[in-house]
Amino acid sequence: MSENRALQRAHVLANHLLQSPPLPSNLSLSREVCLQYSPPELNESYGFDVKEMRRLLDGHNVEDRDWIYGLMMQSNLFNRKERGGKLFVSPDYNQPMEQQREITMKRIWYLLEKGVFQGWLTEAGPEAELRKLALLEVCGIYDHSISIKVGVHFFLWGNAVKFFGTKRHHEKWLKNTEDYVVKGCFAMTELGHGSNVRGIETVTTYDSRTEEFVINTPCESAQKYWIGGAANHATHTIVFSQLIIDETNQGVHAFIAQIRDQDGNICPNIRIADCGHKIGLNGVDNGRIWFDNLRIPRENLLNSVADVSSDGKYVSAIKDPDQRFGAFMAPLTSGRVTIASSAIYSAKVGLAIALRYSLSRRAFSLTANGPEVLLLDYPSHQRRLLPLLAKTYAMSFAANDLKMIYVKRTPETNKAIHVVSSGFKAVLTWHNMRTLQECREAVGGQGVKTENLVGQLKGEFDVQTTFEGDNNVLMQQVSKALFAEYVSCKKRNKPFKGLGLEHMNSSRPVLPTQLTSSTLRCSQFQTNVFCLRERDLLERFTSEVAQLQGRGESRELSFLLSHQLAEDLGKAFTEKAILQTILDAEAKLPSGSVKDVLGLVRSMYALICLEEDPSLLRYGYLSRDNVGDVRREVSKLCGELRPHALALVTSFGIPDSFLAPIAFNWVEANAWSSV
Repeated sequence: MSENRALQRAHVLANHLLQSPPLPSNLSLSREVCLQYSPPELNESYGFDVKEMRRLLDGHNVEDRDWIYGLMMQSNLFNRKERGGKLFVSPDYNQPMEQQREITMKRIWYLLEKGVFQGWLTEAGPEAELRKLALLEVCGIYDHSISIKVGVHFFLWGNAVKFFGTKRHHEKWLKNTEDYVVKGCFAMTELGHGSNVRGIETVTTYDSRTEEFVINTPCESAQKYWIGGAANHATHTIVFSQLIIDETNQGVHAFIAQIRDQDGNICPNIRIADCGHKIGLNGVDNGRIWFDNLRIPRENLLNSVADVSSDGKYVSAIKDPDQRFGAFMAPLTSGRVTIASSAIYSAKVGLAIALRYSLSRRAFSLTANGPEVLLLDYPSHQRRLLPLLAKTYAMSFAANDLKMIYVKRTPETNKAIHVVSSGFKAVLTWHNMRTLQECREAVGGQGVKTENLVGQLKGEFDVQTTFEGDNNVLMQQVSKALFAEYVSCKKRNKPFKGLGLEHMNSSRPVLPTQLTSSTLRCSQFQTNVFCLRERDLLERFTSEVAQLQGRGESRELSFLLSHQLAEDLGKAFTEKAILQTILDAEAKLPSGSVKDVLGLVRSMYALICLEEDPSLLRYGYLSRDNVGDVRREVSKLCGELRPHALALVTSFGIPDSFLAPIAFNWVEANAWSSV
C-alpha cells in the first residue's frame, strides 16, 4: 500500500516538473524585486521636540547618563558587535554561567576605574543620590546583571552599613565598599522565609566572656538563599538574624560577617553553595550560606536602632518591638525605588525595538498586487503597543516622582514613601513583564532570537515581581495602610491628609451619564473617576473587614478574607497616583506640541486603565454604554498617537547601540554576508 502511494506521488511530481513553463529569459532576479529595509525616519516625522521630551522622561542627570552610555560603547568589554551596518553593545547571553559572572565583574571593575561609583556612599544629599540612581539605571539598560550586582553591593550592603550602622561602621566600611576593597552582599532571605522577614530562623546569641556574637544556622530552612554575590565574589555580608539575649528573643537584627578572605577563600565556620543556573540574571552569582557557630566581634552589630553592651545587656531607644522592626525595614525602601525605575527602562527598550520594527516591517496587502502594509498601520497592532507605550510614559513620571520624594525624604514622609514605593514597585514591574511579552509577540519569530533582546529580557526581569517584596504582598500592604488611615481619620473625626486621600474630604464626584470624546479626554473627568473608584473601594474594603470582625473574625483573618477588594483597592490607589504624576508634569509645561502630545498620552493612559479594570462595571461606576464609549475612544487615540510613535520612542534617549538589530536594518543584519 505504502509503495503504491510513493509511486503515485513520484508520478504527480514528475508531471508537475515536466509541465512547468520555463522562466522567461528576460527576468532578472535583482535586488529590486526583493523586499528592502526602509528606515522609518524617511517617512515618519517628529511632531515635537524629542530632546525636550527626553529631558522630561529621564527627569534628571541626562548628561551623566550619556557619559556612561559612552563609556560602555567605547570598551570591547561590553561585547561590541556590528550587525546590519550598526554597532551594538549587549551581553552575550549564550555564554556559560561562569563566564557571564566573570565578565560582569570585569565590567564593574572597568566602571569603577572610570569613576562611575565615586561618591556613591561617601557623598550625601539629593543631587548625589539622583546621580547614583541615573547611573544605575543605565547599567540596567545594558545588563540587568550589572545593575543587580552593583545594587546589592551599594544599595543593600552599603546602605545597610550607612543606615543601620553608626560612626564606627561608617569609618571602617563605607570608603572600602565604594572602592570595592570590600565586596558586600546582603543575607536576609532564607530557604524557608522570603517576604516574611520576621519569621527568619537564623539565630544569634552573645558571649559576654569573649564579647562576641555567635551566628548559627539551626536548620536547613534557615540557610540564607538567593544571596547575590555570595557564590563567587563577596567578601562580607550583612546577616539578618533573630537576636537572643538572656533567652529572650529581641527580634530581627543586622550584623556584619566576613565570609571570604581577600584571596577568595571561604572563611572557617561558613559554608557556601551555588544557587545554580537561572532563567535570567546569570551574570549574578547567587549563593546559599550556612553559619556554623560563626563568631564575630560585638562591634559588628549594626547598632543605630539597638545595641548590646559588653556585659550582654540589650539596649534600645525604641521599646516597641514592632516599631523597632519597622525601623530596620525603613531604609530598604531604596530597593523598591530602584526596581520600579529599572522596570520602566526595560519596558522602554522593548517598546523602542518593537515599535521601530513595526515601522519598517510589512505584512500582507489590502488589495491584489498592492503594497504590503506596515505592521503599525494595522489598527490591531496599534492596539497592542500604543496603550503600553502610553502607560510606560505615565509610569516614567511616576518613577521620577518616587525618586524625588525618596532623595528628599524626612522621617515624616517615610510612611508615604513606603506605601507609594510598594504600589509603584508592584504595578511597574507587572507592567514591564506584560509589555515585554507583547513586544516579543509583536515582532514575531525575531523576538525569539537572543540578540533581539525582547524575549531575553523577560527572563532577565521576571524576578522583579517577587524580590524586594512579592508584588501581591506589597499590594496588600498598600491596602492595609489605606485602611489604617481611613479608620484613624474617621475615629478622630479629622480630615484626610496624606497618601493622596485629600479628595475624600470633598463630596463624592458625580460622573456624567453620557461620555463624549471631549469628556473622556478631560483631565478633571479622569481625575474624578479615578478618585471615585479609590474612594468607593476603600469604603467597601473597610466595611467588609468591619463586618467580618463583627462576626468574630480576627482583624488579620478579616484582611485575608477580603483579599479581592484589597487587590482592587491597591491597584486603584496606585493607578491614581501614577495619573497624578503625569498630570503634574503636563501642568508645568507651556503651551505647545510637547504638551499637546503629552495630553494624548495621558488620556490614553487614563482610558486604557479604565477599560482594563472590571471593577468599574462591577460596582457600577460606569454603565455598559460608558464602557463602550471608553473602548472606542482608546481606538481613536491609537490612531492619533500613531504618527508620533517614532518620536515617542526616540524620546526615550536610549542610544541605538543599546537596542537590537531588528530595530534597524533587519534585512542586512540577517544577510548571508553577516553569517
